[in-house]
Amino acid sequence: MIHHLKGQLIEKNPTHVVIECGGVGYFVHISLHTFSLIQDNEAISLFTHLQVKEDSHTLFGFKEKSERQIFRLLISVSGVGASTARTMLSSLEPGQIKDAIATGDAATIQSIKGIGAKTAQRVILDLKDKILKVFGEDEVFVSANNTHKEEALSALETLGFARKQAEKVIDKILKENHAPTVESLIKQALKNL
Repeated sequence: MIHHLKGQLIEKNPTHVVIECGGVGYFVHISLHTFSLIQDNEAISLFTHLQVKEDSHTLFGFKEKSERQIFRLLISVSGVGASTARTMLSSLEPGQIKDAIATGDAATIQSIKGIGAKTAQRVILDLKDKILKVFGEDEVFVSANNTHKEEALSALETLGFARKQAEKVIDKILKENHAPTVESLIKQALKNL
């Protein structure tokens, strides 16, 4: 198994990169998330997953170890292949997928092109416990705060407050309070604005 590659970036595309390591060029399939994190400088390091089939060996690369973990969990689900998992990681941020699975949000998973209701339910059913076990509850619900933040900001803007000022107040509240509800976030923000 190839754990990671560290070498010179030869070619960079939204779907793949070519990395030269010790004179050998590796064609590595990537997600749009990884593509957005790769700098255009020459030195590159990617965590990899090697998929071996009887007719091919395919190398997938990830800038973050957590993205590779989510990819491996996704391909463990019956009916989700490597290309579907890569599409999922290209359509949503890895954290969004992680949170959608942990909270049972089938609508978010279904919003990905090519994912139907049955596949979304199967992904949630198969991976919910594994996601919580691998990442822990604290790490999983961090981006739920981002959703709450956006909803609270939208409400405060509707009430006539400036977005930048409201955002500073909400960020301060989120640092102090680990997982407030949208309602409590708005109430606390109104006290501080």
